[in-house]
Amino acid sequence: QVQLVESGGGLVQAGGSLRLSCAASGGTFSSLHMGWFRQAPGKEREFVAAITWRFSNTYYLDSVKGRFTISRDNAKSTVYLQMNSLNPEDTAVYYCAADYYHRPTSQATYWGQGTQVTVSS
Repeated sequence: QVQLVESGGGLVQAGGSLRLSCAASGGTFSSLHMGWFRQAPGKEREFVAAITWRFSNTYYLDSVKGRFTISRDNAKSTVYLQMNSLNPEDTAVYYCAADYYHRPTSQATYWGQGTQVTVSS
């Protein structure tokens, strides 16, 4: 079983930056497709970004393109989400997700517990 633990959330002013980390254990990290999702109060969980295992291809929600960057360090079994130019609409609980066979979706096999990101205006 794969365990995912997120960290790095917090309170930041609009225009600021945060870097989220997701440390994986219990699996073969280098073979995992990794992703980030978020859920704001009263809203559905939505895809934010993903990175594949083999070529580190990246995918993003349109509204975060150019502001967020997903990356991975296979030696540390960790995936990151660098978030710049944050705005209040980015406020949500951010979840790390993983799957072996395809990019993580809302039905991903493995999930972290989530980390809160709050952006003040």
